[in-house]
Amino acid sequence: MPWWSWRPGSAAGNPPDADGDSAVRSTVRVGVPAQREPSRVVVPADATKSDESEQISQVTLARIGKALDILDIRFLADGGGSLLAMWERHAVLFTLEGPDDEILVMRARPHSTVPPDWADRAYRVVNEWNHTRRFCKAYVGDPTERGQLPIYAELQVPLAAGAHDALLVEMLDCGAAVATSFVDWLHDEGALL
Repeated sequence: MPWWSWRPGSAAGNPPDADGDSAVRSTVRVGVPAQREPSRVVVPADATKSDESEQISQVTLARIGKALDILDIRFLADGGGSLLAMWERHAVLFTLEGPDDEILVMRARPHSTVPPDWADRAYRVVNEWNHTRRFCKAYVGDPTERGQLPIYAELQVPLAAGAHDALLVEMLDCGAAVATSFVDWLHDEGALL
């Protein structure tokens, strides 16, 4: 049985069952479409506007820095291709990764860590976050030099096709907001930190 039902009058033109059942069962299975390669995306010349903020262009660390400035998020540049913003209870790393620096990565880390004897609890709490939230997937990091376990939440967005300024600002704002929610959740409902 397929995972959806056709209704009478659907685009397939199937009539209702003779027994009056309003759903018609179909044996048609839809295959998974092939993934489109971002490098093949072509923006028509007439789609770009003269206003520079509306142009789609490559996402660079300099553009990320400008977007963070617009959001009034203060950050430090580490000189190695990453920007680090710090809040009272956590820090967020904004960087580009991938073979061509085409993946925007926002990685949050609470300042607090978990003692090694709480490892099982840490994994349960992180799994709960991952099962109930859409953005920022959380994980338990490798032990620090002092043997403590760091907790991370990460959001990765492939942007090989580029992005316009407003979209970049919106993505960074979303990443920063979800990072704060994650850390607040770990301290409150998650009761881990």
